[in-house]
This record gives sequence, structure tokens and C-alpha cells, in this order.
Amino acid sequence: MPFDAMNDTSDEALLILYGNGDSSAARALALRLTPKILGIAMRMLGGDRAEAEDVAQDAMLKLWKQAGEWRQGEAKVTTWLYRVVSNLCIDRRRKMRSSSIDEIDEPMDEAPSALAAIQNKARLNALDEALQTLPDRQREAVVLRHIEGLANPEIAEIMEIGVEAVESLTARGKRALKTALEARKNELGYEDDEPNA
Repeated sequence: MPFDAMNDTSDEALLILYGNGDSSAARALALRLTPKILGIAMRMLGGDRAEAEDVAQDAMLKLWKQAGEWRQGEAKVTTWLYRVVSNLCIDRRRKMRSSSIDEIDEPMDEAPSALAAIQNKARLNALDEALQTLPDRQREAVVLRHIEGLANPEIAEIMEIGVEAVESLTARGKRALKTALEARKNELGYEDDEPNA
């Protein structure tokens, strides 16, 4: 199948084509899915790009190994792949915690830039730091729902839990994030919306 024609081909069809020996289907699928799973991994691993790239690569390798045995119609390719990425990230975080190596953020290589860009970066860093304080399952649910924009039923399938459990995890995660970030509101440039009495 010509590479250009693969843009409109479903993920599942591309995976099946690859399983049948079409390497251009693998390329099309990798170009489509890698940025998505890299973004999820980066958020779940606190912005560590090297670790996230390793997770993305491991997840895609698992997908390629699954291609020949893919059971059509059982699950969406993205749902299966997001579950693999989430599990790989949780495993890596557990290993990081057990190694007891203190993670220290590298100073940003900041060229002089607009105040808004610096403030936005500080806000993103604060969010990443706050995300890392959440329990693994809450962080996973919050990242998938509020950062990746997935629907609760899809998250439930990825996490292998019920929709109500997803709602509970995201609600508790959001409350914990609000509490963690509330004390830094002024530092991050957020002002109270309420007028002074």
C-alpha cells in the first residue's frame, strides 16, 4: 500500500498490515502514535525526556511484537498502547523510588525571553512537580483525562477499572493538585479573582 494512502487507514488496519509484512504500515503507525505516547510518558515521568523516550520505544516494540497476534475488534490500538505506556511508566517510577536517588531538576537553559514565557514555564514545572506528588493511579488518571483529553470510558479501559473509579481518581487528583498549587499561587502569577473588600 502506498505510504500516502495510509494517512486515512485506521490504527488497527495499519497494525494488521504490518503483521502481514508491510513495513511501511509500521512507519505510518509509528509516526502517528509515537508523539502521543511520548507526551503521556513525559507527564507521567515528571518531564524526564530520556526516560519518556525509552518508555515510548519499549511500548512501540511491544506493539510490533503483538502485531502478528493482534485480535481484531477486541481493543483499540491506542487503548492497548496507552495501557502499556502507563504500566511501563509506573514500573520506572517504582524503580526510581526504590533506588533512592534524589531527582534534582536541571536548571533550564533560558535565553533572555519574555516574562510570560518564563512564567508559563514556571507554571508547567509547578504542575509537573505537583503531579509527581500524586499516587501513581491518580497521576495516571489525571494525565490521561485532563492533559491527554481522553474520555473516562477509554481511561477506564486503559487502567482496567470502572468509569466510577476513574471519576473518583481524577477528582481526588484534582483536589490534591489544587491543594499543592494553592500555596504557590502568587509565586506563579495567579491573582485572586475576587475583588478586595
